[in-house]
Amino acid sequence: MDSIIQSIAIYALPVIFAITLHEAAHGYVAKHFGDLTAYTQGRVSLNPIRHIDPLGTIVLPIVTMLLGGILFGWAKPVPVNFSALRNPKQDMMWVALAGPGANLFMAILWGFVIKFALGLPQDGLAEPLILMGEAGIKINVVLMVLNLLPLPPLDGGRVAVSLLPPRLAYNFSKIEPYGFMILLFLLATGVLGAVMGPLIAITIHLMALFFGFATY
Repeated sequence: MDSIIQSIAIYALPVIFAITLHEAAHGYVAKHFGDLTAYTQGRVSLNPIRHIDPLGTIVLPIVTMLLGGILFGWAKPVPVNFSALRNPKQDMMWVALAGPGANLFMAILWGFVIKFALGLPQDGLAEPLILMGEAGIKINVVLMVLNLLPLPPLDGGRVAVSLLPPRLAYNFSKIEPYGFMILLFLLATGVLGAVMGPLIAITIHLMALFFGFATY
């Protein structure tokens, strides 16, 4: 029981930051390119309450963390009216990439937290900061890799729609209503973990080399 509470305490802050900045980044970039939908609904915000989905942000990450599988979850998606963007097909790519880009940025920041903690006396705040930094890197890398998968409505799917020729993009976008069910099927069958696992491991290993800490 104590280990469960400790794990939740370590992961809580990194998860909240990860989903909040991911979604806020989508809204901010959409606003930059002309769509004020998220802004008018108060979703271009660092207030986590505006982005939390009780099931996807709290329950599912805790369950998958305790089961030892891929840390999985989601936040309330930021509304984007792609037709309001100045160049919808082109700008959609940048709006989509903003979320994974925010996760990469946060993973790097958590890497600096670990580097800072390694220089502290090891009998104080060092260990909890290192554990939280490791959790921050893990959750942000997982979210980045997951969202870059080329499956609508994931960010990678929207990037693919943006890059494909119009007819192919239209046909590919028809997958979107079924994308979430496909994702859950891939998760349940282990395919999602098999695809994401090596990508996550390589990314974390490269970050560990860069910041000079051991992989975990």
